[in-house]
Amino acid sequence: MHYTIIPVTPYQQNCTLLVCEKTRRAALVDPGGDLDILLAEVKQQGVELQAILVTHGHMDHIGGVAELAKRLNLPIIGPQREDEFWIQSLAEQCRMFGFPASESFQPTRWLNDGDTVQVGEQTLQVIHCPGHTPGHVVFFNAAARLAIVGDVLFKGSIGRTDFPRGDYQTLIDSIQLKLWPLGGDIAFIPGHGPMSTFAAEMRHNPFVAVK
Repeated sequence: MHYTIIPVTPYQQNCTLLVCEKTRRAALVDPGGDLDILLAEVKQQGVELQAILVTHGHMDHIGGVAELAKRLNLPIIGPQREDEFWIQSLAEQCRMFGFPASESFQPTRWLNDGDTVQVGEQTLQVIHCPGHTPGHVVFFNAAARLAIVGDVLFKGSIGRTDFPRGDYQTLIDSIQLKLWPLGGDIAFIPGHGPMSTFAAEMRHNPFVAVK
């Protein structure tokens, strides 16, 4: 599986273009905005978009979802249903934080822990990782040893838990009990900032290091 990280919105949110190299079919994970930039990358790579994947319902991750789905007639997959209230409050989120107005949407498919999602012939495992938001999911491709973790985990930090229905201990448990067992060799794409590996965060991340 090939991936390209495309930062979008003033928050520099990491939208990820995932490509099955065999079929050249692709998905965009968290297209938060700047659709022209995203579609230019899709065109440059000559791939066929088959779906939009969503980790959670914050505006910088979902601001472009409804428009992109309508424009290209794409299914919206994720997050877990507990984030529905975030998706339905998208217009309010945008007003509060000065983002361009965006439409809310109803996902084509809600996800649950243990589900799988196909991108071409590549399989993504779905891991429900609440704490930052209650319905946050992580997408994990075992073959590529790659996880797309949204705002659960960052290089040297973790997601905020002071938003509605966020919870610090729940987030710590999600990381330590659900992500660390996947293996230290996993590289991960966070929702913001540079990539890292689980091993590096187990050693150095002050919030979730393994003592």
